[in-house]
Amino acid sequence: MKNREAEQNEAQARPVDRRKFLALGGITTTGILLGTSGCGSSTSGNSNAVKIISSLPRTGSAKGQTDTIVNGIKMAFDEVDNKAGEFAIEYLDLDDATPAEGKWTPERETANADQAVKDTDVMAFIGPYNSGAAKVSMPILNKAGVLMISPAVTWPGLTKPGKGDPGEPDIYKPTGKVNFTRVVPADDLQGPLGADWAKSMGVKTVAVLDDNEVYGKGIATLFKERCIEAGIKVLGQQESIDVKQNEFSGVLRKLKTLGTPDLLYFGGTSQTKAGQIAKDMVAVGFGGVKLMVPDGCYELAFIQSAGAELFKTLKCFVTFGGSPPDKLTGRGKEFVDKYKAKYNKDPEGYAIYGYEAGKVAVEAIKRAGKKDRAAVLAECLKIKDFDGALGKWSFDENGDTTSRTMSGSTIEGGDFKFVKQLG
Repeated sequence: MKNREAEQNEAQARPVDRRKFLALGGITTTGILLGTSGCGSSTSGNSNAVKIISSLPRTGSAKGQTDTIVNGIKMAFDEVDNKAGEFAIEYLDLDDATPAEGKWTPERETANADQAVKDTDVMAFIGPYNSGAAKVSMPILNKAGVLMISPAVTWPGLTKPGKGDPGEPDIYKPTGKVNFTRVVPADDLQGPLGADWAKSMGVKTVAVLDDNEVYGKGIATLFKERCIEAGIKVLGQQESIDVKQNEFSGVLRKLKTLGTPDLLYFGGTSQTKAGQIAKDMVAVGFGGVKLMVPDGCYELAFIQSAGAELFKTLKCFVTFGGSPPDKLTGRGKEFVDKYKAKYNKDPEGYAIYGYEAGKVAVEAIKRAGKKDRAAVLAECLKIKDFDGALGKWSFDENGDTTSRTMSGSTIEGGDFKFVKQLG
C-alpha cells in the first residue's frame, strides 16, 4: 500500500529524551536508544535489549501518513515504558524511500531488510508500507526467521494461496514457513467491496486505470472482476499509466472515445499520481464522472495533490481497510484521544495500524520470554483473540488478520467524510 520523520525516544523504563539521526549507507535512521549508538549493523551489546525496526517511506508524499504510523508505533512502546517483558526496546525507524524517487525503492527496502538480518538483536520488523516493497524484503527476512508485521500492505498474493500471481505466496517463503503477518485486511476484500459499493450507487458503466504496480494493478483487477460479476459494464480494457509522466489526459481522452462511464476506478496511491488523475479528469471533461480510489489514497497527501477545491466538482469515493479514526470505538477511540492529546492533531488512517503492530511486537517478545527470533515468531503466530485498538482479532494460518472491517468515505471540505461500512 500505500502513504504517511518520526519521533522516537526512550528505550528503557526510564526514557532517554533525545533523538539520534544516523546516516547508514544513505538510510536515515531515527533511534529510541538505550545509551547505544543505534547502529543497526551491529548488536547493542546489551543482553537485556531487543531491537524493533520499522521500514516505511519516510521521504516523499507518503511522509505525512508514515509520520502518524511511526507515532502510533512509538505510542505502543511508550505505554509499556519501552519494555517487552524484561527486555528494553530499542526502536529504529528506517526509510525505504529516496528523495530522487519520492517513494520506496527496491534498493532501500533490501538494505533495510539486510540490516535487520545482520543485527541479531532485531526481533521484529514492522513494515513495509507498500506491497511491492514486501515482495523484496519478505524472502530476505524469511530466510533469517525475522518476524514481519505490516501495518499497511494489502496485496493478497503475499499470503493467500490462489489469490495472487503464479507461485505466490510460496516464492516469498524460501524456508516454507510463515514469518510475514499483517494487521490490515487484504485487497481480496477491498477490491470487490468497492465494486459492490459502486453497484449500490447505481453505477452501470466503469472505466478502470491502474499505476502498473503490485498494489495498484492488483486491486484494480479485483475491482474490475467483481464489476463483471455484478453486471457492471467495463468500458474497454483496464489501462495502466506510466507514473513517470506528468499528466494523463491522453489516456483519459482514449477512454472517452469509448463512452462516458458513470465511474472511473484508479488503482494506485498518492505517490503514483492519483491526485493528477483527478485533476486530469476535470480537465478533459470527466468532471461529472465519479472517481473511486483505494486506501493507498486515504491520506491528506492525495487531497492536497489534487487540490481540495477540485473535489467540489469531482465526486470522489475512497475505500479503506478499517474504520476512519473518528468512527472508532472502545480501545480504538482511546487511541485516537491519546494521539490527539499527545500530538495536537488528528491521526491519519493508518496510525492505528502502526500502534497495533507495535503492540503485537511487544506481546510476541513478552510471551517468548527470551531473545530468540524463532520463539518470538512462533508466539506471534499463536496470537488469537487479540483485544486491541482494532477490536478483537486473530492471526490465521497465513499470518493474515481475521478482521474484516472495511469502510467507504468521500471528500468534502478538504478532508475525508465517512459514508458507510462496507461488507
